[in-house]
Amino acid sequence: MKVLKFGGTSVGSAQRMREVAKLITDGEQKIVVLSAMSGTTNTLVEISDYLYKKNPEGANEIINKLEAKYKRHVDELYTTEEYKLRAAEVVRSHFNYIRSYTKDLFTLFEEKVVLAQGELISTAMVNYYLQEQGVKSALIPALEFMRTDKNAEPDPVYIKEKLRAQLDLQPEAEIYITQGFICRNAYGEIDNLQRGGSDYTASLIGAAINASEIQIWTDIDGMHNNDPRVVDHTEPVRHLHFEEAAELAYFGAKILHPTCIQPAKYANIPVRLLNTMDPTAPGTMISNDTEKGKIKAVAAKDNITAIKIKSSRMLLAHGFLRKVFEIFESYQTSIDMICTSEVGVSVTIDNTKHLNEILDDLKKYGTVTVDSDMCIICVVGDLDWENVGFEARALDAMRDIPVRMISFGGSNYNISFLIRENDKKIALQALSDNLFRVK
Repeated sequence: MKVLKFGGTSVGSAQRMREVAKLITDGEQKIVVLSAMSGTTNTLVEISDYLYKKNPEGANEIINKLEAKYKRHVDELYTTEEYKLRAAEVVRSHFNYIRSYTKDLFTLFEEKVVLAQGELISTAMVNYYLQEQGVKSALIPALEFMRTDKNAEPDPVYIKEKLRAQLDLQPEAEIYITQGFICRNAYGEIDNLQRGGSDYTASLIGAAINASEIQIWTDIDGMHNNDPRVVDHTEPVRHLHFEEAAELAYFGAKILHPTCIQPAKYANIPVRLLNTMDPTAPGTMISNDTEKGKIKAVAAKDNITAIKIKSSRMLLAHGFLRKVFEIFESYQTSIDMICTSEVGVSVTIDNTKHLNEILDDLKKYGTVTVDSDMCIICVVGDLDWENVGFEARALDAMRDIPVRMISFGGSNYNISFLIRENDKKIALQALSDNLFRVK
């Protein structure tokens, strides 16, 4: 069985919902994970903000506008009066439920309940549409099987057991529809998965049922070998190792959250990224298979700050790095890159919230210098140290660009360069020409 996930833009209108229905009705049994209709979650956050500020009138005004929008979608989506009435009743009941929170105390718990309504409505609408079209579709509530533990991490044993029970209730169904993003926590309260959202849901479900494949459908044509907004002649990458995909996601490829496919990786289930705007395109396949000796892509991460700590006391002194790292840990600031020598260490961060405090503490151990407005360029592929020559190709591309730091060896799939943001475009184009263009 396959697991298919569709994001908010894929179900963002009645027409998009019809197109999704066509994509998933191919006669094969599958589980389909849906997000809220595009724009809904942001609007629910706005409603919650009014309720936090004890302004029920403002909240009700936004609620009414959003409900009217959904009523229009219902009128457009269904052709029979029976299903129009069913869907309209679902929409009405959910919005009345949201309105009930305008009368009481509003806290983070209530906000999570309000935010969950978007996924609950979109899945009900698509499920009814499929049934209207004669498809054997069944709604399996995520709140009945998706749960996190006391550390806010998914509980895979619980998910597997409860999901199987839900599927067994309706074994004849061709398509099972469920909600992405939402879950219950260890205390039974409505919560959400936070990292990766609906992609994470699909990955967890895929691992729980040992799916043959997990498909992530978006309005983007897979992962590209460079940033198409910056570089000419980019191409989609057709195959990535899970580690390569994680590197690209972390270093700027917005299509995928770095942690959301971990359950699929550990369960050895391939993940395919597909484009709802071009369903026939092959997309990007992510698996545990490696294409030996091949460089796959280049990504960039902006708004980087580099910090150098130089100290003659560091020479042969044990404990120096531990003291430096403890300072960043105490301010909950993660480090992206690190380079060391006998007398100093350079690190990069992308969170400057506590920069001044960090610098003050670091000055206890040496001379501190800071470079801001920097950018990390990341070359991704099978970059095992025994593969000869790839470093020379990457370095040759960067020969005319000042490089502040180079990181290699921490991963078999990544070599990173720290440069000025002003040099990003020329660096990305040079790497693209040197690594991917046929000469």
